[in-house]
Amino acid sequence: MKGIMGKKLGMTQVFGPTGELVPVTVIEATPNVVIQKKTVENEGYDSVQLGFEPIREKLANKPKKGHFEKAGVKPMRYLREFKDASFQELEVGSEVKVDIFEEGQFVDVTGISKGRGTLGVVARHGFTKGRESHGSKHHRMPGGMSAGTFPGRVFKGHRMMGRTGNEQVTVQNLELVRVDAEKNLLLVKGAVPGSKNSMVLIKAALKK
Repeated sequence: MKGIMGKKLGMTQVFGPTGELVPVTVIEATPNVVIQKKTVENEGYDSVQLGFEPIREKLANKPKKGHFEKAGVKPMRYLREFKDASFQELEVGSEVKVDIFEEGQFVDVTGISKGRGTLGVVARHGFTKGRESHGSKHHRMPGGMSAGTFPGRVFKGHRMMGRTGNEQVTVQNLELVRVDAEKNLLLVKGAVPGSKNSMVLIKAALKK
């Protein structure tokens, strides 16, 4: 799938062609660099490894330094693989820019959702609260979790309190409202997962 890595800058609004107000997420996708090309003969499959966001050399360990020196590029913070046939024509060290996409195209955006910490069942799953009357002692508790004598345990996967967020989330079929090749910006309709300045992965829509 054709794709690129970028940095989520935040959200804003733009006017559509008919004058309607469209909420968009601004993603800055500076040129990704081809670090490695994998083939069926060597690795068992065809793919291209891209790097994003250069870092200082001292932040990369020795194995990574050797990997980047072999490609003749500076160390990168993020590495991802793409199994797109058109990328196979690119040489190691060449760049992939936002112009691989077009306005009106649909994409899938993957990112790490915001971490919310430990939440109870009311905030995490939307459980109904108990009575607020004095002495109920059941204001925000989960209630019954399983049957009694049989099976006598709580089934795996039961909705309970716990850590919320900070997990990989993919939002599918988002429309590209604008592609600014000069400023390396993508304006995606709607919200995408992740906090500001977090890395997101933009790929051509799989189901559209």
